[in-house]
Amino acid sequence: MSTAYRNRIQEFKVALGGENINLKTLRELCFNGIPFEGGIRALCWKILLNYLPLDQTLWESFLKKQREVYSQFLKEMIIQPGIAKANLGLSREDVTMEDHPLNPNPDSRWNTYFKDNEILLQIDKDVRRLYPDMAFFQRPTEYPCQLILDPQNDYETLRRRVEQTTLKAQTVNRNRSGVTNVSSPGKALNLYPSNEYEVLPNGSEAHWEVVERILFIYAKLNPGIAYVQGMNEIVGPIYYTFATDPNSEWKEHAEADTFFCFTNLMSENRDNFIKSLDDSQCGITYKMESVYSMLKDKDLELYLKLEEQNIKPQYFTFRWLTLLLSQEFLLPDVIRIWDTLFSDQDRFHFLILVCCAMLILIRDSLLAGDFTVNMRLLQW
Repeated sequence: MSTAYRNRIQEFKVALGGENINLKTLRELCFNGIPFEGGIRALCWKILLNYLPLDQTLWESFLKKQREVYSQFLKEMIIQPGIAKANLGLSREDVTMEDHPLNPNPDSRWNTYFKDNEILLQIDKDVRRLYPDMAFFQRPTEYPCQLILDPQNDYETLRRRVEQTTLKAQTVNRNRSGVTNVSSPGKALNLYPSNEYEVLPNGSEAHWEVVERILFIYAKLNPGIAYVQGMNEIVGPIYYTFATDPNSEWKEHAEADTFFCFTNLMSENRDNFIKSLDDSQCGITYKMESVYSMLKDKDLELYLKLEEQNIKPQYFTFRWLTLLLSQEFLLPDVIRIWDTLFSDQDRFHFLILVCCAMLILIRDSLLAGDFTVNMRLLQW
């Protein structure tokens, strides 16, 4: 480790050491990259994403409260219904004369349960293939959710819920445009080859299962947007950063902390996922056109070339902007970009600047290429 890097770590320790953190100073430090050592990056992200208060004296009580809230979400949205073990001779609290699995009433908890399965199937399919070039998300977490995996209770995990889904006749996909695709019968339970994922022993769960739970709870709490494909790519780097924190006291609560940080980030980014807002000033169309407006100002020749070839920003910037570049780079590079993105007060304007810079970086190839070559370059 170089002397300059050690000095940089020390600067962060000083900035994070006082009772009241100076956000302006911290933002300036983080803009040029955040060290991983000592859990500095994970801590800074929690502050930059407006999760942790700037007054450190409030952290202990705040975190205790937030983690209790998340535990309550687990109890209400994962464990119910099906809370009593039939083999203990207990009456099932989720099956009554008034509410049962065949109840057609739209207000029935069971009706909701079956509708939730549609969302869960899409989440499950996406999280299982999260960063397939890395083994991390397939490995067991050091801190499985004891509330759900407690052998004394035998609660239904989301993984088991997917495997035993009642939607056996069809697989439902909902894309961002709200289009529902239903596959032919008989394929729903063959989503994954039996040998594709290592089966973990009872009491263990893989990191992708934690991410699945976070996204499912988010979808339940935000029915207006629910889950849209691509959200898994946004929550993944946040969870990875928190779940690899060298400080075990923080790492143990990576799931709850990720949920709240992801929720805060989505509160700023969610308009990109809502189809009805696309053409508004806060929608994704306006942002995509802003990339070209900036390119026109910074590199007129390249802008005219893309216009001449009728290469519209929608063809490639949609993914760049909605997923915050998470699919354009390897995870370590995504994390480094997000250090700067999160530290910028006007973070989404900065994202447009980065997208414009990405185009200018390959300008020579774009100026020399035809439509087909350039589309391949931009959608790679």
